[in-house]
Amino acid sequence: MREQLRGRLAAAWPQLQVVAEARNGAEALTLYEQHRPDLAFLDIRMPAPNGLEVAAKIADRCHIVFVTAYEAHAVEAFERGAVDYLLKPVDPERLALTIERLKQRMQAPPDLDRLAKILASIQLDGTPATNRMRWIQATVGNQLRIIAIDEVLFFQATDKYTRVVMQAGEALIRKPLKELLDELDPDQFWQIHRSTIVNVRAIANVARDGQSRLIVSVKDVPERLEVSRGYAHLFKSL
Repeated sequence: MREQLRGRLAAAWPQLQVVAEARNGAEALTLYEQHRPDLAFLDIRMPAPNGLEVAAKIADRCHIVFVTAYEAHAVEAFERGAVDYLLKPVDPERLALTIERLKQRMQAPPDLDRLAKILASIQLDGTPATNRMRWIQATVGNQLRIIAIDEVLFFQATDKYTRVVMQAGEALIRKPLKELLDELDPDQFWQIHRSTIVNVRAIANVARDGQSRLIVSVKDVPERLEVSRGYAHLFKSL
Protein backbone atom coordinates (compact mmCIF):
# COMPACT_ATOMS: atom_id res chain seq x y z
CA MET A 1 0.00 0.00 0.00
CA ARG A 2 2.88 2.39 0.75
CA GLU A 3 4.43 1.61 -2.63
CA GLN A 4 1.14 2.31 -4.38
CA LEU A 5 0.66 5.60 -2.53
CA ARG A 6 4.26 6.67 -3.19
CA GLY A 7 3.88 5.92 -6.90
CA ARG A 8 0.63 7.81 -7.24
CA LEU A 9 1.97 10.76 -5.28
CA ALA A 10 5.01 10.88 -7.59
CA ALA A 11 2.74 10.93 -10.63
CA ALA A 12 0.28 13.50 -9.29
CA TRP A 13 2.67 15.73 -7.34
CA PRO A 14 6.20 15.47 -8.81
CA GLN A 15 7.50 18.35 -6.67
CA LEU A 16 6.69 16.48 -3.45
CA GLN A 17 9.69 14.95 -1.68
CA VAL A 18 9.00 11.79 0.33
CA VAL A 19 11.59 11.93 3.11
CA ALA A 20 10.71 8.71 4.97
CA GLU A 21 8.37 5.72 5.22
CA ALA A 22 7.36 3.96 8.42
CA ARG A 23 6.10 0.43 9.01
CA ASN A 24 4.36 1.25 12.28
CA GLY A 25 3.47 4.05 14.65
CA ALA A 26 6.69 3.90 16.64
CA GLU A 27 8.77 4.29 13.48
CA ALA A 28 6.51 7.09 12.32
CA LEU A 29 7.18 9.10 15.48
CA THR A 30 10.93 8.50 15.32
CA LEU A 31 11.14 9.41 11.64
CA TYR A 32 9.01 12.48 12.16
CA GLU A 33 11.43 13.82 14.77
CA GLN A 34 14.35 13.14 12.43
CA HIS A 35 12.90 14.76 9.31
CA ARG A 36 10.17 17.16 10.54
CA PRO A 37 8.08 16.90 7.34
CA ASP A 38 5.41 19.41 6.37
CA LEU A 39 2.80 16.68 6.03
CA ALA A 40 2.25 13.05 6.95
CA PHE A 41 0.07 10.28 5.49
CA LEU A 42 -1.02 8.05 8.38
CA ASP A 43 -2.83 4.71 8.26
CA ILE A 44 -5.34 4.58 11.11
CA ARG A 45 -4.97 0.88 11.88
CA MET A 46 -1.20 0.56 11.72
CA PRO A 47 0.75 -1.30 14.43
CA ALA A 48 0.98 0.54 17.74
CA PRO A 49 0.73 3.35 18.28
CA ASN A 50 -2.10 3.68 15.78
CA GLY A 51 -2.56 6.56 13.38
CA LEU A 52 -4.80 8.59 15.67
CA GLU A 53 -2.31 8.31 18.51
CA VAL A 54 0.53 9.41 16.22
CA ALA A 55 -1.59 12.31 14.96
CA ALA A 56 -2.25 13.46 18.51
CA LYS A 57 1.53 13.84 18.99
CA ILE A 58 2.44 15.59 15.74
CA ALA A 59 -0.74 17.35 14.58
CA ASP A 60 0.43 20.67 16.01
CA ARG A 61 3.49 20.58 13.74
CA CYS A 62 2.40 19.23 10.37
CA HIS A 63 -0.57 18.63 8.09
CA ILE A 64 -2.07 15.14 8.29
CA VAL A 65 -3.91 12.93 5.81
CA PHE A 66 -5.38 9.71 7.17
CA VAL A 67 -5.38 6.62 4.96
CA THR A 68 -7.98 4.04 5.94
CA ALA A 69 -9.99 1.09 4.68
CA TYR A 70 -12.86 2.07 6.97
CA GLU A 71 -15.07 5.02 6.01
CA ALA A 72 -16.36 5.37 9.56
CA HIS A 73 -12.98 6.18 11.08
CA ALA A 74 -12.51 9.82 11.97
CA VAL A 75 -14.58 11.01 9.04
CA GLU A 76 -15.93 13.86 11.12
CA ALA A 77 -12.42 15.21 11.53
CA PHE A 78 -11.70 14.87 7.83
CA GLU A 79 -14.88 16.52 6.62
CA ARG A 80 -14.59 19.40 9.09
CA GLY A 81 -11.59 20.53 7.10
CA ALA A 82 -8.92 20.02 9.77
CA VAL A 83 -7.38 17.05 7.92
CA ASP A 84 -8.18 14.96 4.85
CA TYR A 85 -8.61 11.24 4.28
CA LEU A 86 -8.05 8.64 1.59
CA LEU A 87 -9.79 5.30 1.34
CA LYS A 88 -7.85 2.19 0.39
CA PRO A 89 -7.13 1.45 -2.36
CA VAL A 90 -6.13 5.03 -3.13
CA ASP A 91 -8.08 6.43 -6.07
CA PRO A 92 -6.01 8.75 -8.33
CA GLU A 93 -8.84 11.26 -8.76
CA ARG A 94 -9.47 11.42 -5.02
CA LEU A 95 -5.74 11.77 -4.42
CA ALA A 96 -5.64 14.72 -6.81
CA LEU A 97 -8.34 16.43 -4.74
CA THR A 98 -6.37 15.75 -1.56
CA ILE A 99 -3.26 17.26 -3.10
CA GLU A 100 -5.12 20.44 -4.04
CA ARG A 101 -6.45 20.73 -0.48
CA LEU A 102 -2.97 20.20 0.94
CA LYS A 103 -1.42 22.81 -1.34
CA GLN A 104 -3.97 25.35 -0.17
CA ARG A 105 -3.55 24.52 3.50
CA MET A 106 0.23 24.48 3.35
CA GLN A 107 0.17 28.15 2.42
CA ALA A 108 -1.00 28.87 5.97
CA PRO A 109 -0.25 27.28 9.37
CA PRO A 110 -2.52 24.37 10.40
CA ASP A 111 -5.54 25.27 12.53
CA LEU A 112 -3.90 23.65 15.52
CA ASP A 113 -6.46 24.46 18.20
CA ARG A 114 -9.28 23.14 16.09
CA LEU A 115 -7.44 19.97 15.13
CA ALA A 116 -6.50 19.28 18.74
CA LYS A 117 -10.14 19.57 19.81
CA ILE A 118 -11.30 17.25 17.02
CA LEU A 119 -8.69 14.61 17.79
CA ALA A 120 -9.56 14.81 21.48
CA SER A 121 -13.19 14.05 20.63
CA ILE A 122 -12.30 10.80 18.83
CA GLN A 123 -11.73 7.52 20.62
CA LEU A 124 -8.54 5.60 19.86
CA ASP A 125 -10.46 3.01 17.86
CA GLY A 126 -11.43 5.78 15.44
CA THR A 127 -15.09 6.18 16.44
CA PRO A 128 -16.48 9.52 17.59
CA ALA A 129 -16.63 10.00 21.34
CA THR A 130 -20.29 10.97 21.04
CA ASN A 131 -23.10 8.64 19.99
CA ARG A 132 -24.76 11.34 17.89
CA MET A 133 -24.41 11.07 14.13
CA ARG A 134 -22.02 13.68 12.74
CA TRP A 135 -21.75 12.48 9.14
CA ILE A 136 -23.42 10.07 6.77
CA GLN A 137 -22.33 8.00 3.78
CA ALA A 138 -24.58 8.52 0.78
CA THR A 139 -24.71 7.59 -2.89
CA VAL A 140 -24.59 10.43 -5.41
CA GLY A 141 -24.80 8.99 -8.91
CA ASN A 142 -22.10 6.29 -9.01
CA GLN A 143 -20.02 7.86 -6.24
CA LEU A 144 -19.93 7.48 -2.48
CA ARG A 145 -20.01 10.81 -0.69
CA ILE A 146 -19.40 11.65 2.96
CA ILE A 147 -21.90 14.32 4.06
CA ALA A 148 -21.65 16.35 7.25
CA ILE A 149 -24.95 15.95 9.08
CA ASP A 150 -25.28 19.73 9.54
CA GLU A 151 -25.57 20.08 5.76
CA VAL A 152 -28.76 17.97 5.64
CA LEU A 153 -32.03 19.92 5.28
CA PHE A 154 -34.31 16.91 5.58
CA PHE A 155 -34.56 13.14 5.18
CA GLN A 156 -37.47 11.59 3.30
CA ALA A 157 -38.27 7.89 2.98
CA THR A 158 -39.01 6.36 -0.42
CA ASP A 159 -39.83 2.76 -1.38
CA LYS A 160 -36.29 1.42 -1.13
CA TYR A 161 -34.13 4.33 -0.04
CA THR A 162 -34.07 7.43 2.11
CA ARG A 163 -33.48 10.74 0.35
CA VAL A 164 -30.92 13.05 1.90
CA VAL A 165 -31.74 16.58 0.74
CA MET A 166 -29.16 19.37 1.00
CA GLN A 167 -28.87 22.88 -0.35
CA ALA A 168 -26.39 21.64 -2.95
CA GLY A 169 -28.51 18.69 -4.10
CA GLU A 170 -29.60 15.31 -2.82
CA ALA A 171 -28.32 11.78 -2.28
CA LEU A 172 -29.65 8.34 -1.35
CA ILE A 173 -28.98 6.08 1.63
CA ARG A 174 -30.33 2.69 2.65
CA LYS A 175 -30.68 3.50 6.35
CA PRO A 176 -34.40 3.68 7.34
CA LEU A 177 -35.84 6.66 9.21
CA LYS A 178 -36.26 4.69 12.43
CA GLU A 179 -32.52 3.97 12.59
CA LEU A 180 -31.73 7.57 11.70
CA LEU A 181 -33.85 8.86 14.57
CA ASP A 182 -31.90 6.76 17.05
CA GLU A 183 -28.63 8.38 15.93
CA LEU A 184 -29.65 11.97 15.20
CA ASP A 185 -29.67 14.79 17.74
CA PRO A 186 -33.36 15.13 18.75
CA ASP A 187 -32.90 18.85 19.42
CA GLN A 188 -31.80 19.40 15.83
CA PHE A 189 -33.81 16.84 13.85
CA TRP A 190 -37.57 16.37 14.25
CA GLN A 191 -39.74 13.73 12.70
CA ILE A 192 -42.77 15.57 11.31
CA HIS A 193 -44.29 12.75 9.27
CA ARG A 194 -43.88 8.97 9.12
CA SER A 195 -41.74 9.53 6.03
CA THR A 196 -39.98 12.81 6.89
CA ILE A 197 -37.33 14.08 9.32
CA VAL A 198 -36.43 17.76 9.09
CA ASN A 199 -33.45 19.75 10.34
CA VAL A 200 -35.02 22.36 12.65
CA ARG A 201 -32.32 24.85 11.69
CA ALA A 202 -33.42 24.57 8.07
CA ILE A 203 -37.08 25.45 8.68
CA ALA A 204 -37.97 28.77 7.04
CA ASN A 205 -41.59 28.88 8.24
CA VAL A 206 -44.62 26.75 9.09
CA ALA A 207 -48.12 27.58 7.88
CA ARG A 208 -51.52 26.00 7.36
CA ASP A 209 -52.82 25.23 3.89
CA GLY A 210 -56.41 25.37 2.64
CA GLN A 211 -57.17 22.03 4.34
CA SER A 212 -55.75 23.22 7.70
CA ARG A 213 -52.73 20.97 7.35
CA LEU A 214 -49.41 22.20 8.69
CA ILE A 215 -46.86 22.71 5.92
CA VAL A 216 -43.14 23.27 6.56
CA SER A 217 -41.14 25.46 4.18
CA VAL A 218 -37.46 24.61 4.08
CA LYS A 219 -34.68 27.11 3.42
CA ASP A 220 -32.98 27.03 0.00
CA VAL A 221 -35.27 24.40 -1.58
CA PRO A 222 -38.73 24.73 -3.17
CA GLU A 223 -40.19 21.59 -1.58
CA ARG A 224 -42.87 21.86 1.09
CA LEU A 225 -43.17 19.20 3.76
CA GLU A 226 -46.45 18.09 5.29
CA VAL A 227 -46.72 17.69 9.07
CA SER A 228 -48.94 14.75 9.98
CA ARG A 229 -51.42 15.03 12.87
CA GLY A 230 -49.32 12.86 15.14
CA TYR A 231 -46.52 15.42 15.05
CA ALA A 232 -48.58 18.62 15.02
CA HIS A 233 -47.82 19.11 18.73
CA LEU A 234 -44.31 20.15 17.75
CA PHE A 235 -45.85 23.37 16.47
CA LYS A 236 -48.33 24.09 19.26
CA SER A 237 -48.66 27.79 18.58
CA LEU A 238 -50.17 27.26 15.11
